[in-house]
Amino acid sequence: MTDTLILSRSDVTKLLTIEECIGAVEDALKMFAEGKVDPPKVLGLHASKGGVHIKAGAMTLNRSYIVAKMNSNFPGNPVKFNLPTIQGVIAVFDADNGALLALIDSIEITILRTGAATGIASKYLSKQRSETLTIFGCGNQGLVSFKAIAVSRNLKTVYLHDTMQSQAENLMKQITSLSKGIEALCVDDVKSAIKQSDIIVTCTPSRTPIVYLEDVAPGTFIAAVGCDSEEKSEIHPRLMSKCKVISDFTDQCAAFGDLHHAIEQGLVTKSHVHAELGQIIARQKTGRDNDREVIVFDSTGTAVQDVAAASIVYEKALSEGLGIRFDFQQ
Repeated sequence: MTDTLILSRSDVTKLLTIEECIGAVEDALKMFAEGKVDPPKVLGLHASKGGVHIKAGAMTLNRSYIVAKMNSNFPGNPVKFNLPTIQGVIAVFDADNGALLALIDSIEITILRTGAATGIASKYLSKQRSETLTIFGCGNQGLVSFKAIAVSRNLKTVYLHDTMQSQAENLMKQITSLSKGIEALCVDDVKSAIKQSDIIVTCTPSRTPIVYLEDVAPGTFIAAVGCDSEEKSEIHPRLMSKCKVISDFTDQCAAFGDLHHAIEQGLVTKSHVHAELGQIIARQKTGRDNDREVIVFDSTGTAVQDVAAASIVYEKALSEGLGIRFDFQQ
């Protein structure tokens, strides 16, 4: 059979939950740490208003897959063109014969697998009694980050900040409707919110740091999600140099994560990274050693996460009869 399954964003929404994605991504990161997965590859191309990157990886799960995700990232899209910041497609191949099994819209998978990594990192690296969360960047990624963290932490207060006030207000309404026992508040005084927070998530397109060393309280866990190119920066390099750093993939973080800026300024080297998240999951390295450590998870997003999520979507689509079949070889 040469048919390729084509799946839309709404198909992905029906097929993949954040809980499923957390389980799949956690397993995939552990496999990577155990040497059962080859290092993924990245290609990035820049344009004046954004860029395109390709992330590719291979894994043997229920079957052997090669997955390549091609995403454009244009931060000005929502305001200028009423389009998503991230748009793209995931190509799923059979690793045994190269057949193109599926083409899947990448937006929802990217949001879910990124949120899943944030939730996993929070489970292993935040204080167990963490109750207060601050989210910088209140779009879809902010909502999924909240959901993923709430899986393992009993949150009571969520502070929300976005350069677009309407985004923060919309997320506040969504969180309030989802979780009646959680107080969600839009804030302008970000330094005060940071100081009161057990967990901070940054998922913005910022090109200048938004979290500084002097503003962070002892014991804080920070998931730095937005830095996916050399131009972006969310965590001040001096904070990176003074805290415990956990990466998703150290070589990638050194190339274009928040770690990149600390290295570029000569404050740290790659050896400053305490562990990759998969090593902590696999119990090869320790995570949080005490309740006063400040820990940053430098999350640049890896192709092993995309393979794990896309494989679930593809296999469930087959079993449930979703998607459009198309023969590119006709």
